[in-house]
Amino acid sequence: MSTQIQSLQARRIWDSRGRPTVEVDVHLEGGAMGRGIAPAGASTGSHEAIELRDGGADFGGYDVQKALANVMREIAPAIIGRDALDQRGVDDTLIALDGTSNKARLGGNALIATSMAVLHAAAASQRLPLWRYLQSTSAAPHDQSVILPLPEIQIFGGGAHAGRRIDIQDLLVMPVGAQSMAEALAMVAEVYRAAGDLMADAGRRAGVADEGGWWPDFANNEEALQMLTRAIEKAGYRHGEVMISLDIAASEFGSGGVYRPGLEKRAYDTGEWIEVLLRWLATYPILSIEDPVAEDDTAGMIAFTAAAGHKVQVIGDDYLVTNAARVRDAAAQKACNAVLIKPNQAGTISETFDALQAAKACGFSTVVSARSGESEDVMISHLSVGWNAGQLKVGSFARSERMAKWNELLRIEEAVGARARYAGADVLPLVGI
Repeated sequence: MSTQIQSLQARRIWDSRGRPTVEVDVHLEGGAMGRGIAPAGASTGSHEAIELRDGGADFGGYDVQKALANVMREIAPAIIGRDALDQRGVDDTLIALDGTSNKARLGGNALIATSMAVLHAAAASQRLPLWRYLQSTSAAPHDQSVILPLPEIQIFGGGAHAGRRIDIQDLLVMPVGAQSMAEALAMVAEVYRAAGDLMADAGRRAGVADEGGWWPDFANNEEALQMLTRAIEKAGYRHGEVMISLDIAASEFGSGGVYRPGLEKRAYDTGEWIEVLLRWLATYPILSIEDPVAEDDTAGMIAFTAAAGHKVQVIGDDYLVTNAARVRDAAAQKACNAVLIKPNQAGTISETFDALQAAKACGFSTVVSARSGESEDVMISHLSVGWNAGQLKVGSFARSERMAKWNELLRIEEAVGARARYAGADVLPLVGI
């Protein structure tokens, strides 16, 4: 089957927020087809790939007609005739064609949708599920265990995902005590239900946030932590079985070494804010903290990691933006010990893979992640398995754009059979537990 790229088609579709996004189909000469859909973040790092939006009055300025035109007028002529099996070569062509450091000319949304579509088409041409194709291209032995990732699943939304009703952007759980993906998701289902029941009993179940977590109707940030801890206990799990992960997204309320969380009604300097976080760590069963301080606060990242990195996972998201060079710099400075991997932050699949590989080489743990504006595309489930990332963060345990990705992991686990191994407790030694 010929794997040369024959044609592209770009269209406007709609993401989980009802906003326009870019979808690209790539057709190969041998008949295989791949489709990629660009996700979109609500809280974004200043150094990540830039989406190209039209501005103006239509759809709040979020339309993507310019990005679609760039796919058809510039990207398609540049990659038609290229071999879809040469992902690196195609992506290098996209990067050179754009010519900017942040994908601003053609649009990060145009580039990542195209790059994803090429990868899907390549796997289809080999008649392999995407996770297996990714393993084969990394020369993984066929008898190697297939690692199913430890999920990080939102129970309460917050920050930019919930109208800034609380400052913490995500309160998530990690089912470290499970023995399989099926058991892990069943455990989270019980915690999610318990949290909803507790909110209802307190007269606070007001709906769900952007990513499907319960709407955070709390008086302060710590009340949310207390409620999540109670939900884990109500579901019947000990703290060593289900742990808490927090996405602070501190850049949303802090800069220049000053933090002004809206619910705290005061300003903190970096040291004072770190003390708040350390007190939470001492009080609640927290295993992971993402972006504890703002992306411009390198000294704060170093200080927090020195104080807590031996006992929790300290993830860089806005701080690292899926960039291999930034990962290596952070490792040299000991500014964190884990990285969030988001394909649309990087702009191409190859750059995403480079960031993940750089993190592994530095001894960081890696967490493949969705965005708050998502679609039915399940590529990140396959990336987390095929690249042996070890962890996956998708959002909550509700809304089909989220559940499609969790359910895909169940199918992969079933397909792998006896060779499947759930990452579960693998993260514990990384943080000294």
